[in-house]
Amino acid sequence: MSTEYGYARISTPKQNIERQVRNILAAHPKAHIIREIFTGTKFQGRKELDKLLRKIKEGDTIIFDSVSRMSRNAEEGFLMYQELFKRGINLIFLKEPHINTDTYKKALQGGIPTTGTNVDFILEGINKYLLALAKEQIRLAFEQAEKEVSDLHQRTAEGIETARLAGKQIGQKPGAKLTTKKSIIAKEIIQKHNKSFGGSLNDAETIRQAGISRKTFYKYKKELLAYTVV
Repeated sequence: MSTEYGYARISTPKQNIERQVRNILAAHPKAHIIREIFTGTKFQGRKELDKLLRKIKEGDTIIFDSVSRMSRNAEEGFLMYQELFKRGINLIFLKEPHINTDTYKKALQGGIPTTGTNVDFILEGINKYLLALAKEQIRLAFEQAEKEVSDLHQRTAEGIETARLAGKQIGQKPGAKLTTKKSIIAKEIIQKHNKSFGGSLNDAETIRQAGISRKTFYKYKKELLAYTVV
């Protein structure tokens, strides 16, 4: 029996993963949701995605909110797409339905049927063109996702440099501690539920519960432990 999985990923804790989850469940309400907070662009090393790729079987489906959630590196994303297609895994991209594996599968199956007449050599040429076009659309989708990330990073860097040249303070002042509503809530969850403070959750479980990155979790935990010792 085939299974549908919805894969939602954010690259920083500041992003909202639930938007992706809502989009996936609206289109595929029976999908098993896989959530992942990961900083970076390569799909290697993504713990939850790696686990999903190991257990998924032929006929199963992975649903992404967009192609950038699968991989924002064009070459790796295209290779991953082809590998999963060969394994018989269905891929659905809600924002780029034109590159769903069903569309690619139709192109591979020949497109326009031949007629057994002299016109077949023309039809064969058209079918080869349609197949090449399908492959190119897939590659372009990943390239566009990679370009959008690159452009965002460049705009961010340019904005920081402009502010620096204008004499504005970039980031926190040295020695200053930033306290936000989210950090307060996260620390409360850690202090209440983590085993280091008498709770029942281990570190990985607490990270998921608090919705923060591993690096941020250990930073907050260190601060809380230091405060407890004092």
